[in-house]
Amino acid sequence: MADAEAQTTERTVRLEVAAARQEESGQGIARMPRSAFQALGITEGDVVELVGKRTTVAIAAPAYDEDQTLEVVRLDGLQRGNAEAGSGEHVKIRVASSRPATRVVFAPAQREMRLQGPTQALQRNFFGKPLVAGDLVATTGQQPVQNMPDEVRRMFNAPAYALTQIRLQVASTSPKGIVHIDENTEVELRAEFEEARGGRAVVNYDDVGGMADTIKQLREMVELPLRYPELFTRLGVDPPKGVLLHGSPGTGKTRLAQAVANESDAEFFTINGPEIMGSGYGESEKRLREVFEEATKAAPAIIFIDEIDSIAPKRNQVPGEAEKRLVAQLLTLMDGLEARSNLVVIAATNRPDAIDEALRRPGRFDREIVIGVPDESGRREILAIHTRGMPLGDKVDLKELARTTHGFVGADIAALAREAAIDAVRRIMPRLDLDERTIPPEVLEDLSVTREDFLGALKRVQPSAMREVMVQVPNVGWSDLGGVQDAIDKLQEGIELPLKNPEAFGRLGIRPAKGFLLYGPPGTGKTLLAKAVAKEAEANFISMKSSDLLSKWYGESEQQIARMFARARSVAPCVVFIDEIDSLVPARGSGQGEPAVTGRVVNTILAEMDGLEELQSVIVVGATNRPTLVDPALLRPGRFDELVYVGTPDQPGREHILKIHTANTPLADDVKLADIAGKTDRFTGADLEDVVRRAGLNALRRAGGEVQQVIGEDFTEALKDSRATVTPKMEAEYKKMRGELKKRAAEAMPIGFLHDGMVESTRAKKHM
Repeated sequence: MADAEAQTTERTVRLEVAAARQEESGQGIARMPRSAFQALGITEGDVVELVGKRTTVAIAAPAYDEDQTLEVVRLDGLQRGNAEAGSGEHVKIRVASSRPATRVVFAPAQREMRLQGPTQALQRNFFGKPLVAGDLVATTGQQPVQNMPDEVRRMFNAPAYALTQIRLQVASTSPKGIVHIDENTEVELRAEFEEARGGRAVVNYDDVGGMADTIKQLREMVELPLRYPELFTRLGVDPPKGVLLHGSPGTGKTRLAQAVANESDAEFFTINGPEIMGSGYGESEKRLREVFEEATKAAPAIIFIDEIDSIAPKRNQVPGEAEKRLVAQLLTLMDGLEARSNLVVIAATNRPDAIDEALRRPGRFDREIVIGVPDESGRREILAIHTRGMPLGDKVDLKELARTTHGFVGADIAALAREAAIDAVRRIMPRLDLDERTIPPEVLEDLSVTREDFLGALKRVQPSAMREVMVQVPNVGWSDLGGVQDAIDKLQEGIELPLKNPEAFGRLGIRPAKGFLLYGPPGTGKTLLAKAVAKEAEANFISMKSSDLLSKWYGESEQQIARMFARARSVAPCVVFIDEIDSLVPARGSGQGEPAVTGRVVNTILAEMDGLEELQSVIVVGATNRPTLVDPALLRPGRFDELVYVGTPDQPGREHILKIHTANTPLADDVKLADIAGKTDRFTGADLEDVVRRAGLNALRRAGGEVQQVIGEDFTEALKDSRATVTPKMEAEYKKMRGELKKRAAEAMPIGFLHDGMVESTRAKKHM
């Protein structure tokens, strides 16, 4: 007996806890290096005991390749909670054996959750997995886990229990100790919540995606002082008192604060701005003081103030005395916090500039952390979180979805997953008997969310930052354009390539073009080109007209432009299209009574486009048929780098355009599009569309409502009534312009400045 005990003592390793990857949350595995497997004398798939402040169990799995040389064990958020060990702390790991359970009782781990349904699905989901009474566990869907032994993989291929991951508490097991469910185990599911340890059932770091760096900063600022206050005592400095999180709405600021509180084992107190406001004199301040007093008693604690701009606005900008007193009370409470009192204030806002300046200094909010719009890998993590436990179809590729959801924040991705799930439910609705109130098990088994469900949901869910200006990216591709191949080639190189392969430009050490000016006669397809670019580059598309951006109010136009560029940055990659740009940015200093507003607008656009240097993946496309009127400062490299001429199509181009416009028109055999293309020299795309429309009208006039086809005679008549809008003189003028535009821009610059200077000096003389 003593020998056996000695052997067990020897078979113990001590490893540092680190977070597992998001997609493995709830799987109940402990990823350890080979050295730990050898020291414990175990193989992959064996059961191990994790001993932190509490003891729990896991299934041993190999470490990620990059971890093989490190003494770390990777655990998900639930296991860290079960072992009561945070990231960076150490746990002991020893060999364990699991016995078959005769009975296991599960209960919901969240207060607001009510569960009912057959326990067979639970039995299948947890079949063979080791369990300990008091642990928090999660149902898992059919999520592929990489780098896992076959016997463990089979364990995770149980059919999904529900559309989302459900967290449960193991209320009791019989016998006690480490058990696993087998075919003889009786499984019971209680409907009501039982008091769970801590709040990790609700949210932990596994539930926050795309912000690894932010979590690292927050852990230093919040978790360390709360867990180890003696560190700061030893250093003789006060721990941080507050952290301000700011970023776009829906990026996960509130969720992150909850995760930090749960992972720190701290009490969590929430202050929602409007709830604090009271009607009586001094009532709001009293409520605020009460929260701080309660938190101090319950320390270590985190006070989370959501939408702090509503209770701490700039005092010089609010008329009411109550708001000013509330700000002053918050300032004194944060300054009056006793040193090392184990209390941290986290505040969240999406309007940091609206907060009183006195709060934004060290000693109050010591650090401000920006939570930005997630990049592609961040979106991949968030998608994994929201589809965790979701029965996904074979063709669902989360990487593909992450690529196509530009500008989406966490809330948008949650909405996307929900919409896709609703589509899946809509598919099985005909198989449900609504009078029965229960769903047959075989229907639940067949329920899965397919790639088509996600693609359908993508059409309905737009990035929240784009809701105001969202232009649905039209389904116009390169194949829908004819006769503009030169322009297409330039745009493919300059827009599609850098947006799809930005790393290629990085390797060469060059920057992609920032702007493209499409110019040419009216009707040649400049606007269609911009739409096609946005679709082919898989980018967001913001389309603006000059009338949207110009306002009679002083400073309003400049604000509109700044807002448009800010929005484009937040939803990058993005194509900003400004049609008829000559009316928005006419040449400054040209006299002729131009309104002062256009001069200021030109300056703003120049500054914004120059400021695009550090903005990745935002491209401005302007269209005009009067490029000589555009301010010359815009036509230099670094603003509109490429001037793209979109001219009248040649004969093969005209034939292609006619094919596009007659795609849905029933043509008689005597209609030869090549002949029509030959007779329509200098016709633009708009002119050719008019020819097809007129031919259709002629057919209606000829045969009435019973018309079946458009014949050659209809086109002959249509050509008599049509003419080319581009005259030979116009064409010659544009050809001449193509060679001279850049040169003219360079020459016009000093003249414009000189003109301004002369006007100023003349005015000065008049006033003398």
